[in-house]
This record gives sequence, structure tokens and C-alpha cells, in this order.
Amino acid sequence: MRPLIIPVFLPFSGCRQQCLFCNQRTNFQKTPTPASVRDFIEASLARIPSGQAGKTRQVAFYGGSFTAMEKADQGRYLKAVQPFLASGAIHSIRVSTRPDALEEDILALLRAAGVKTIEVGAQSMMDEVLRLSKRGHCAADTVSAVSRLRRAGFETGIHLMIGLPGDTLDHFLETLDRLIELKPDFVRIHPTLVLKGAPIEDLWRTGRYSPLALEEAVRWLKSGLLKLEAASIPVARIGLQATQELESDFLAGPNHPALHQLVDSAVFFDMAKHLLQISPNGSRAIFLCNPKDVSGLRGQKNDNLSRLKEQFRLSEILIEEREELPRGSLAKKGDGSIYRFFSSASLSV
Repeated sequence: MRPLIIPVFLPFSGCRQQCLFCNQRTNFQKTPTPASVRDFIEASLARIPSGQAGKTRQVAFYGGSFTAMEKADQGRYLKAVQPFLASGAIHSIRVSTRPDALEEDILALLRAAGVKTIEVGAQSMMDEVLRLSKRGHCAADTVSAVSRLRRAGFETGIHLMIGLPGDTLDHFLETLDRLIELKPDFVRIHPTLVLKGAPIEDLWRTGRYSPLALEEAVRWLKSGLLKLEAASIPVARIGLQATQELESDFLAGPNHPALHQLVDSAVFFDMAKHLLQISPNGSRAIFLCNPKDVSGLRGQKNDNLSRLKEQFRLSEILIEEREELPRGSLAKKGDGSIYRFFSSASLSV
């Protein structure tokens, strides 16, 4: 079960330079003080619905490079959470940071303060892509960081971006191959967007950078999702969370409030197509899936069903919900009520 996360944003804190895609420095928000963090946690705990009271709760420090801040500042923010850890109201802490800011003494500080999860902003494992994006670190730093974190027993997540300058689908898939070897606990992926005030805005306006189209981004992400699922590495999130700030700053790129659903729908379309190809049986098809996957199978505005009907000349497609089927899988009723089962992990990239 995923933890209930109480996010604390420390914009640009600890960042050593401004990355090409980042506009946090331009749209600088006031950084919360440790005292205000305590108040925010108390208020957030009071708003937790009764139905989620039993979930594991984490305070997460996002928005900058936590471990690249001054140690004294790190200590003050971590100290603000300690009373909640002691009372059991909060179970652990997570932080996001750079791969080149995770020295052994920092890890010892985090472990002692109750940090369980560390999310590493790798973005890519291609050094040229990192250089063009002004990340200030290389792929070897990510390899070293993740290896060190896993040895130390931290739950480790990796942040990736697609469509950065110099990036290609082959580069992205090679990035995933390298990360799979590191065996992170989860991955987050989001496409590169052009935001007001980010250095990439100038490249875009002068024609030196073109973001991915939405359809292209979905194709990349579908390939990545299949590769990660085959390696049993969970994808915690696809796409940026929709916020007022994002909508007001957005200029160009594959921005969609339900990007993960678009990718899931693309995977389900491929699974349904495969099942219809190997088991054609007239003008009517009956698919079975987990109730939580029905929207993915249908596609937005029933687009998947419409395309399947047209492509296979079907007069009707029915969907039966089956709790016993695992998420991300699909079955089809065949002649004589034979079930044919297919999983997204079986699809090739």
C-alpha cells in the first residue's frame, strides 16, 4: 500500500545551479521555515479522512535538493518532524535530492532522523543529455548514489524525464536498461515541458528546442512502462501533478492532466488487439479485466473500443469486471467459454 504523503516544498533549496527545464528560481516562492513546517504537518494530519487513518504516513521534502542544503538547515527541517515521529502520527520521512549530494555522512544523518525513502533526480543516464540540460552531474553519479543508498537500506526512487535536449527514444530505453540494473524500488517519469522563466523557454522561442508531441510522449512512455513492468519495477507516477502554478506557467510540451491514463490506455489497446488477433471469434468480443482497469481498457471517451471495433469489424465489445484478475492484465472470452489471459508485462517494447 502506498503511503499517505504530506508534501513540504522547499523550492530551489540546495540547488547548485538552475537546470535548463526548471523555473523555480524565476517563480520563487517563499521557503517555509521549520516552525511553519510543524504547523503544516499538524494541519495536514487533522485533514486526513477517517477512511485513511490506518495508512502509513510520510512527510516528504520536495522541490529542491534536500541533501545539498547546509547540514544545519537539513537538521532543522528534520528536527521539525521528530515530535510527530515520536508520537507515531508520522511513520517516516522521504526526501528528494541530486545524485551527487549523497555522501556517507549525509546518509548517516538521514538514517538517524527517520528518513526511509530517498528520491534521486537522475533525469537521464545519457551524459550528453545531462550536459545539454545543465544538470551538473553525470550518469556515473547516479550509479554510485543508488548503489550506496541500497547498501544503506534506504527505499530508493528514481526521477526520470523524457524529451530533454538531445534525448531520443533509444536514449530513453538505454537509460531504463541502465537503471534496471540498479534495481530501484520505484521510478517516476515525466515529460519535459517548456515553462515560463525556465532557460529552455529561450531555446524554444528561438527554434532551438522542440518538445515532444503528446502522441509521441505517450509512445515513449508506453515503451518505458512495458520495460519497467517486465523488470518488476513499479512506476509511482507518470507526468507532473496538475497545479495552478503549472497551468499558469505552461507554454509548450506534452502536458495532460491524465497522462498516466493515456499511457495505460495505449497498453490496454495493444493487449486487446493482440487477443483479437490470436483469437478471432465473430463480430462480438467479451473482455475481462480488474474493475480498476475498466477505464484503461475503454480509453478516453471510449476511444479504444471504437478503434478496436473499426479495425476488427466488430459490432459489439462487452467488458466484464473480475476482481480475481490482477491489475494490468486482460482476458478474453473465446469459443466454448475458454479464457485467454494476457499481461502487459508480456508485451514487447
